[in-house]
Amino acid sequence: MTTLLVPTTLTDDPTVPPDVRVLRYDVDAPIPPDALDAEALVLWGNGPEQMADAARRLTRLRWVQTLAAGPDATLAAGFADDVVITSGRGLHDGPVAEHTLALMLAAARRIPDLVRAQAEHRWAGELGGMQDARTGQAFRSLDGARVLIWGFGSIAARLAPLLAALGAQVTGVATTAGDRHGFQVISPFDLPDHLPRTDVLVSLLPATEQTRHAIDADVLAQLLPHAWVVNVGRGATLDEAALLAALRSGRLAGAALDVFETEPLPADSPLWDEPRVLISPHAAGGRPIGAGELITANLAAFLFGGELRNVVTR
Repeated sequence: MTTLLVPTTLTDDPTVPPDVRVLRYDVDAPIPPDALDAEALVLWGNGPEQMADAARRLTRLRWVQTLAAGPDATLAAGFADDVVITSGRGLHDGPVAEHTLALMLAAARRIPDLVRAQAEHRWAGELGGMQDARTGQAFRSLDGARVLIWGFGSIAARLAPLLAALGAQVTGVATTAGDRHGFQVISPFDLPDHLPRTDVLVSLLPATEQTRHAIDADVLAQLLPHAWVVNVGRGATLDEAALLAALRSGRLAGAALDVFETEPLPADSPLWDEPRVLISPHAAGGRPIGAGELITANLAAFLFGGELRNVVTR
C-alpha cells in the first residue's frame, strides 16, 4: 500500500484510490514516526527546517508535490536526486495576476499617498483635480502605459490580457523570443532597447542562480525616471540596495514589492520607510486553486507510470 502524506494546510482534498493510505501531518512539526514509510509527500506552508527534516527521514520517498509555484524552497530542502519533484505551477495564476494588477493600479492612482493623507486628515489636492494626461510623462494610468513583464509564463499569460483590456501596451521577456498568447515576447538581450521606453517593469521571475539580482543597478538605470518596478516573482531576483539607491536619487519613481530577499521583511529594513515603496507580505499567491485536482492527477500518474505534470528539472 502506498502512503501519501498530506499537510493539514491543504483544504482542497485530492481523490485517492482505496489502496492509498492518506496521512495528515502538521507542517510545524516533524513527520510522525508512523509516517516514515511514505512514498509520496505534499508540501504547502512547510518551513525550511521541517522540509529538511522530511528529506532526511523519509528514506522511502519517491515523489514530492509542492503546491508553491516556485520550487526553490523545495529544491533547497535536500531531497534525494531520485525523488521526483513536481511544482504547483498554474495553481496561483489567477490570484497572483489579480494581486499584481492591484499593486499596479495602486501605484498608478497613488493609493499609498492617499492613505497617508487620510491618516493626516489632509485634503491631498495635488493628487486630484486637473492632471497631465499625456502618456509617457508620468505613470498615472494603465491606459497607454508601456508594461514590460519579465518572466512570461503561465501567470503572465493570465495577467497580460487584463492589462491589455485596460489599455496597456504589454511586452513579455523570456529566454526565447517570439509570440505568446498574442503578445510580443523579447529575449533578455533585447532589454536595452525596451527598458528606456518602459513605464512599468513587472518581475515574475523565479529564483535561480541565473536570475539572482537580474534586476540590478544597470537595469534600473535604463528605466525612465517616472517608471515603477513591481516584483511578485521572487525577492532574490531584485537587488534591493540598487533599488533604494535609484529611488533616493530620483532616478526611479517607485516600486511595489510583494517578495523580498529576506522574508519576513526585517523590521529594520529601510524599505519600510521609503514613501515610494508599496509593500505587501508575500500575499499575491497563498491560494492554490485546483490543488486537489493536480494532486489527484499526479498521484494517478505516479501509481500507474504515467507522465506527471509540472516536473521540476534538477
